[in-house]
Amino acid sequence: MHEKTDLYQQRLRKFIEEVTLYPVSCERLAKGRDDIAWLDAVLAGGAKIVQLRDKDSDGLRLLEKARIFRQKTLEAGALFIVNDRVDIALISGADGVHLGNSDIPAAEVRALAPNLIIGVSCNNEEQAATAERRGASYFNIGPLYATQTKDGLSTFLGPAAIPIFSARSALPFTVMGGIKKEHIPVLTAIGARRLAVVTALTGADDIAAETSAWLAAITQQTTLA
Repeated sequence: MHEKTDLYQQRLRKFIEEVTLYPVSCERLAKGRDDIAWLDAVLAGGAKIVQLRDKDSDGLRLLEKARIFRQKTLEAGALFIVNDRVDIALISGADGVHLGNSDIPAAEVRALAPNLIIGVSCNNEEQAATAERRGASYFNIGPLYATQTKDGLSTFLGPAAIPIFSARSALPFTVMGGIKKEHIPVLTAIGARRLAVVTALTGADDIAAETSAWLAAITQQTTLA
């Protein structure tokens, strides 16, 4: 187990207590709007966390973006997570990093960066069961439904995976993959409290308004659940 610093605890507490909607960027699906315009919109809509997910930019451009994300999220009181790139997360001063199963192992990142929130993607029960031991702060269950953000996928877990995976770990978790607004009642009823979305927001005509609507819908359903 890593030593939990005050900064880490502060970040994790904010994640657990404030995060419900978890917007993830994807510039190529944002109808011509760049990541900074998307960021401004989701923050205006009330998002308490954002993830910069950019598989296309070179390192220099990604760092430039990350520094803008960091400044704007600090001003808005929101957490900032970088997808994959531990180096970009550390240099930009991000709150955390999200790691896929082909990225640097979470345990290695935890040893290097004790202050970072570390999220890990879990596509099966065993990955969820070992997430905490591997140094994760939270884990993601997905993909739940068919999604445009990853190519070559033919297997989707469905909502039934949520209670199964979450029973294997005491860590907080997110759910992701093709989630639409009409799925919110089903997902919250079986324990999902933090919904990560890409196209539901990037493809919206009014991203700020859609962010606000998602936040309100999740809050309403979790209050009822």
